[in-house]
Amino acid sequence: MICKLIGIPLQDGASQLGCQMGPSALRVAGLAGTLESLGHDVRDLGNVSVGAAMVMPHANQAIRNLGPVAAWTELLAEVAYRESDEGMPIFMGGDHALSAGTVAGVSRRAAEEGKPLFVLWLDAHTDLHSLQSTQSGNLHGVPVAYFTGRPGFEGYFPPLAAPVDGANVCMIGIRSVDPAERAALEETQITVHDMRTIDEHGVAALLRDFLERVSAAGGRLHVSLDVDFLEPTVAPAVGTTVPGGATFREAHLVMEMLHDSGLVTSLDLVELNPFLDERGRTALLLVDLTASLLGRKVLDRPTRSY
Repeated sequence: MICKLIGIPLQDGASQLGCQMGPSALRVAGLAGTLESLGHDVRDLGNVSVGAAMVMPHANQAIRNLGPVAAWTELLAEVAYRESDEGMPIFMGGDHALSAGTVAGVSRRAAEEGKPLFVLWLDAHTDLHSLQSTQSGNLHGVPVAYFTGRPGFEGYFPPLAAPVDGANVCMIGIRSVDPAERAALEETQITVHDMRTIDEHGVAALLRDFLERVSAAGGRLHVSLDVDFLEPTVAPAVGTTVPGGATFREAHLVMEMLHDSGLVTSLDLVELNPFLDERGRTALLLVDLTASLLGRKVLDRPTRSY
């Protein structure tokens, strides 16, 4: 398989600096070489960048960096659309605001192919705030609201060519939801599996149901993996830690099942903040998880000393 590595040094959507170093950390951790060892044709397309962005005032005074995030969203929608034509684009972030653009782009590609786009959102947060509802002002908390076509983004973010049907979004690992996001969820058909649901039923059964839906619909599948999906003791390099996340094995099981399904067409790796890491352990873990997604089996995994 052709795997395209696309670096997105975006940190304008987060309050804590450091995510812009994420693409470099993933490269240093050996992502390209690891995927090549699995037989993939890896093409590192370098980092994308935006120029000076216009200032965008908004009635919500809490919002930060609206102009830059809007510019990133427009650029990334085009990049994702273009690079999803062949092979699997792997978008190396960067904070989760990047998914507003990457998902918009791959959704446009899916629509042109006459296929529905499904999104697997692996995250502690739903990221379903609108520009009006966010109290933190951090725009990494709005991408799902944007790419599912919820109101309030008109005149700020670029128009969507193909909004994602909320019924095609499955969130796993959720454990931190603001009241405004709870209210928004009740208006959607998004499937939300919080950590209690995982504890009660196991992640395999929940994911299997979703993958069966994707397969039956003949859809494309975009996976968006946020570091805070994971238990912070396993993956400390994130500025939005929430205790009680997915374990090492739960995360690998998700990736192994995704590989077995053969359905994944694009991938986000987001919120890696190397400044908060411990000797690169989180970056190395993300490389290992990506390897599981792309074919490494349990018996193939090398021993690592962290």
